Amino acid sequence: MSPIRSVTITALASALVATTLTGCQLGAAEQDTSPIVIAADLELSGPAAPVGKAYQRALELKVEQLNSSGALGGRTIELKVKDNRSDASESLRNIDDFSSDSRVSAIIMGGCNECAIGAVKTINDKKIPTIALAAASAIANPVAERRYVFKLAPNAADSAAALTTEMRRRGIRKAAVLHADDSYGQEGLTALGSEFEKANIRLVGSEKVRTTVTDVNEPVGTLTAGKPQALVVWTPPEQAMLAATAAQSAGFKGSLFFDAAAAGDLFLGASSRSTDKATLIFTQTMVIDDVIATTPAKAARRQWFQDYTARFGGYHGFSSFAADAVQLIADAELRAGGPAGKVNRDGLRDVLETSQMDGLSGPIRMTPDNHSGLMPQALTTLVARGGRWRLAG
Repeated sequence: MSPIRSVTITALASALVATTLTGCQLGAAEQDTSPIVIAADLELSGPAAPVGKAYQRALELKVEQLNSSGALGGRTIELKVKDNRSDASESLRNIDDFSSDSRVSAIIMGGCNECAIGAVKTINDKKIPTIALAAASAIANPVAERRYVFKLAPNAADSAAALTTEMRRRGIRKAAVLHADDSYGQEGLTALGSEFEKANIRLVGSEKVRTTVTDVNEPVGTLTAGKPQALVVWTPPEQAMLAATAAQSAGFKGSLFFDAAAAGDLFLGASSRSTDKATLIFTQTMVIDDVIATTPAKAARRQWFQDYTARFGGYHGFSSFAADAVQLIADAELRAGGPAGKVNRDGLRDVLETSQMDGLSGPIRMTPDNHSGLMPQALTTLVARGGRWRLAG
């Protein structure tokens, strides 16, 4: 072979190798290993702290599970938590700080209705996707003015309908209502009034209590004096337990009914005697150990219940909403796409708006017309027996 021909072949081979390498480098998508940063604004002190801390535990456990699962394709979730001290002004400052941090993909807000409602304008102005775990419908409605705000908690109308159905089944014709003096409490009273009218149940009295109040003896005494067949308690968990004790002290012989907002710990502890046979409308997750795991979704709920209980020594009903919020954001982040290492908040918002999953809390469906994702079918009837909540029936 001539020297010239040998050099030509070598040059061609080198060019081919170079082209192949370049083609591989151009064709391979750069793997995104940047963290998915989720911020959380929670009530870790103040009157709502027990629920806020349950949310924090659930968020940390779910993040740990997702990070160790390998499901995020080389990425991990980083959680940034701030305490809003159960105060709407402090919460707004936290939301402002989080939305100004370009690394944050989305925010999860706790159970404070006034905090979430008060932050709506800032969230939309800053265009940061936010899932609130509070229940008031004004958080997510009207949707046209809350494009970046989503809600993951039981809806008042669904809870009122389920409560009334159970009351009618039990032949109750007269009921009184103790409700929180906030937007969700007022919404509950209105929803119950509408459902009662359809079911021919007479509302014989209603009293409101501020969510910070720790003595509900007077309003409960006033309501039970009218001898209703049922007392509906539409307050946060701690107040609901106080109301049950106050009703017992007042000699109330009727039935106690709790809205979903009253769900707290699985085990009722010191309140077990006063709440015995009380009815609670909530998701099946609270009592999933009573349910045969016949579907993958039920199996996942059972595993979550067991993992949470093993880690924290008990179970809190609202933990599943926090875990589902993390899952929704993580899934949306992976589907939203965008340049590696760059936060795509608009893309994430668009994906969230059409998210569907059988979550730990139950079936969740978001649509452009409905940013409150928990389906009515997620709610079931529970009863207090032997110091804990059980499936009714």
